[in-house]
Amino acid sequence: MAEPKPFSQVKLVCGIIASQEPYFKRAEERLVKLFGSVDKASPLFEFDFTDYYQDQMGKNLKRKFLSFAHLIAPERLSEIKLQTNDLEEEIRKEFRAIQRIVNLDPGYLTPSALVMATAKDFAHRIPLHDGIYAHLELLFSKKEVRVLSWTYPDYKTEGYQKFFMEIRQIYLSQLRGSAYR
Repeated sequence: MAEPKPFSQVKLVCGIIASQEPYFKRAEERLVKLFGSVDKASPLFEFDFTDYYQDQMGKNLKRKFLSFAHLIAPERLSEIKLQTNDLEEEIRKEFRAIQRIVNLDPGYLTPSALVMATAKDFAHRIPLHDGIYAHLELLFSKKEVRVLSWTYPDYKTEGYQKFFMEIRQIYLSQLRGSAYR
């Protein structure tokens, strides 16, 4: 019988959706406080593939991704999603907003995939803990990104895929370093 091996450390990422620069700034400050320094931030991307968040968060939404320098254990994903859900509420209260003004989507990269956390169940999502599911978003090979039938449309864009391939390279370099073994 094969003995189970511990999971490899993974690269924590977090997407931020908001409509105003002060909201992005506050979310980034609070995320750094929770998860440590950022080693790469994406540009702001237009978030116009869906109007899902518009009623709560307004129009002209943008999305930004952060990649964190410190690697994490993948089994922490549900705990991290619960922390970011709490953080959304704290930011709402800080700005005295009636409804949510920031959406935070944590996930992680492995050498072969991008996995995001969600509280929404669906057939292809894997239950983790406390009502949080794992959502396999993208697959990686040496030179390309593969999308899946359920990959969200914005994750299919060249800008997102380029950013995640850059993060993957940083992550692979970290794995080669002796401090991360």
